Amino acid sequence: MKDRPIVSMEEMERQREYMRLVRAMGHRPHSYHIVSMGCQMNERDSESIAGMLSEMGMVAQPVREQADLILYNTCCVRENAENKALGNVIWLKELKKTRPELMICVGGCMTQEKDMAAMMKARYPFIDLVYGTHNLYKLPEYVYRVLTERRPVVEVMDIDGEVVEGMPELRRNHFNAFVNIMYGCDNFCTYCIVPYVRGRERSREPGAVVEECKRLRDEGAQEIMLLGQNVNSYRGGGAAFADLLYQVDRLGIPRIRFMTSHPKDLSDELIAAFGELEHLMPQLHLPVQSGSNEVLKRMNRRYTREHYLDLVKRLRAVKPEIGLTSDIIVGFPGETLEQFEETMSLVEAVRFDAAYTFIYSPRKGTRAAEYPDDTPYEVKSERIQRLIDLQQAISLEALTAQVGRRERVLVEAVSTRDAGSVGGKTPRGHMVNFPGDASLIGHFVDAEITSAGRNTLRGRRIITEA
Repeated sequence: MKDRPIVSMEEMERQREYMRLVRAMGHRPHSYHIVSMGCQMNERDSESIAGMLSEMGMVAQPVREQADLILYNTCCVRENAENKALGNVIWLKELKKTRPELMICVGGCMTQEKDMAAMMKARYPFIDLVYGTHNLYKLPEYVYRVLTERRPVVEVMDIDGEVVEGMPELRRNHFNAFVNIMYGCDNFCTYCIVPYVRGRERSREPGAVVEECKRLRDEGAQEIMLLGQNVNSYRGGGAAFADLLYQVDRLGIPRIRFMTSHPKDLSDELIAAFGELEHLMPQLHLPVQSGSNEVLKRMNRRYTREHYLDLVKRLRAVKPEIGLTSDIIVGFPGETLEQFEETMSLVEAVRFDAAYTFIYSPRKGTRAAEYPDDTPYEVKSERIQRLIDLQQAISLEALTAQVGRRERVLVEAVSTRDAGSVGGKTPRGHMVNFPGDASLIGHFVDAEITSAGRNTLRGRRIITEA
């Protein structure tokens, strides 16, 4: 992985000047609504977007239709995500007829796809701003241009992005924080669009990551999630990801998590960290994608079924209670019934706490989109339902095994399903709902697990006498 340049302080000051210029405009938007689609990386980007829009004098508007500026931070990992984004944007055309001053912005991974920006410019002239993943930091400049030039702005960079430090941010809460440690991906799995829309791998300097985590700790963060398309290949300043974890652990933040990991880069040092680091939670998302060596080879995953199972064995030897989750693709081009059965047997063997399962979705521009695929969709649907049924049974078994345990829960929100209840995660990442109110949000609570549902646990709060 090559070192990537950092956007200069002069350039960031130029963007701050655009924020000040927009803020001083009388005809600027006064409120915004961000629709964030896709992964945690997009959610973190949306926090930076919110920070910039706030610096431009706008306030968040929870009702989309009432906002002066609506921004879609899009995803394109699967076709349905792209279709959803385009469908939402087209719907705004009618809203803009009644509110011509409404500013519509579209950014994120979808706009970075080849020819997508040009298509949107031609078909959707009512969109005011289209930008890509590599030039997010220039959002203030583009908003200023839309307001002063009074015409649509389409700016998507075809080159890999740079590392950006010092962007404004508006965090979703004070106790649970995302921290980007790297951007992009060099793996080029044959089904995946990410390297084409997020660019090649580039890591932040470890000192910058540690300083951000230290600041978040001082602001009350109880948990941080270190983010990257493949955190295991982090090489900031020559430091490996395990080295960075040890540095962050020493800060004393109660909980550290990370995602996403690639099995081919799961080092001995990282496995050891699960047994040695006090604040690293016993949870790992380790996408397997398939249990068949033949399919894994066609996917360009660069590990085998046997290697993956050995990683699981070694992780559980170091941390027996570790909770593993995964991503699995069904119906990859050329997948036979025998190869699908190999995936089923791997799931039986590993017994994931949860797995995110998908029918293969071809993405234009990837190698797999050109592979012949003669398996009927109905067959793929039957296979994925079998996989879902199996994983749901395993997940219920994993949750049921937690009943009777006493767990430390970081309360995240008021439950939307159970009136008078709050919900939060255990160290292993299981969601627990128990009686409580909003005053508990952001705090640790001891809870006894009393029952298990299909996806969550129920508990009762344990109040220790002083």
